[in-house]
Amino acid sequence: MNRDEKLVSSELVAAVIEEAKDRNVEHAEAFFDREEELSIEVREGEVENLKVAQDAGLGVRVIQGGRLGYAYTTGLTRGDVVGTLEAALANARAASEDAYYTLPQPAKNYPELDIDDSSLGEVSLEEKIELARRIERSGRSFDSLVRITEQVSYEEVRFEVAIANTEGISLTSKGSFCGGVAAFVAEKDGDLQTGFSVDFVRKLKELDVEAIGKEAASKAVRMLGAQRLKTKRVPVIMDPYVVASFLGMMASALSAEAVQKGRSLFAGKVGERVASTEVNIADHGAMPGGILSSPFDGEGVPTQRTVLVEGGVLQGFLHNSYTAAKDGVSSTGNAVRGSFQSPPQLGSTNFYLSPGKCKPEEIIRETGDGFYLTEVMGMHTANPISGDFSLGAAGIWIHNGELTTPVRGMVIAGNILELLDRVDAVGSDLRFFASKGAPTIRVANLTVSGQ
Repeated sequence: MNRDEKLVSSELVAAVIEEAKDRNVEHAEAFFDREEELSIEVREGEVENLKVAQDAGLGVRVIQGGRLGYAYTTGLTRGDVVGTLEAALANARAASEDAYYTLPQPAKNYPELDIDDSSLGEVSLEEKIELARRIERSGRSFDSLVRITEQVSYEEVRFEVAIANTEGISLTSKGSFCGGVAAFVAEKDGDLQTGFSVDFVRKLKELDVEAIGKEAASKAVRMLGAQRLKTKRVPVIMDPYVVASFLGMMASALSAEAVQKGRSLFAGKVGERVASTEVNIADHGAMPGGILSSPFDGEGVPTQRTVLVEGGVLQGFLHNSYTAAKDGVSSTGNAVRGSFQSPPQLGSTNFYLSPGKCKPEEIIRETGDGFYLTEVMGMHTANPISGDFSLGAAGIWIHNGELTTPVRGMVIAGNILELLDRVDAVGSDLRFFASKGAPTIRVANLTVSGQ
């Protein structure tokens, strides 16, 4: 064996498993990941920052005598394979035993997904810079009140993964996604307001850069003259972006790991009603077009759609192989990898609240008086164990079924379970913000604190 010979992805992971079997390792897994990132930031039509980054490496996980060891390398030779396997075995010897460590078996079928856009490699850098400029131009030309470009960028990621284990799994996949981010500041009579927009898609042809700029600009302009109103208890209509922010907190609470560690407000509630009958929540790792869609998860388990809440009733939790073994169930394909530098963790993929049948404008019109919540601040302070939250809030006051006065400096507080229980309308406008998706919803009777 030539230890200096560089190997391609599938050869690398196969070489790890071959070496592991030669050494009588009980269970071994190899994970290869190569990523190429491009980020282009523009301001006033000029490129302010351009970053091209590439990273590739191999992670090796072993289970020996019930002990788990992990090691990684950025070297791609046979010699690196041997050294990394030896390091993982050494780490296993120093670890504690755990009967639930396991590696998955090969599956009969994996979802067929179109997640790679070959055209990204055919579009020139100058053309991609122009995409970022178009985002800025569309925002700055939206209204003369839009005065400052706070942030505008075009982003793309292209990746290749390969995974193999001693149980017989041998898989490869390539994928990509791209998108844009915009934030503009509008100014009138000394009042400054910021608007933000983001959109990521699997295919470059699906990216509407003008829409990104216009949305950010329109959000900034509509908040000019925002006031702080008196405290009221009213129906609150939540913009999809706000609902997606709440889903971020819920995703961690709906993981089996959080439940097993006593860190979830949903623990012990499977089969119980945890929300109104209007609420349906799922995670879909094989969703067509989903930013985190993949044929298999970070362990080689087929991805799937996992229903978590149906008609308000809690159906179950997200699992990887470890948590599934602990609960005596099957993995839901939710082992996720940040990179080759760490073993797979448990996480959500394309996590969303299912749309309803109401048009958002109908929900607003039928509400009468209320609050249209477009932005929350401090979501990181929400407690995923108790579900309690207290957040800064901004939006637009609804009077007689119409959006009227922009509002800022308010606070909404409560508990996520109470909020879910009061959902009485769900819009048809499901929208994804990267990996979290939601439609407009209405929550009956929330206290909006102000003056």
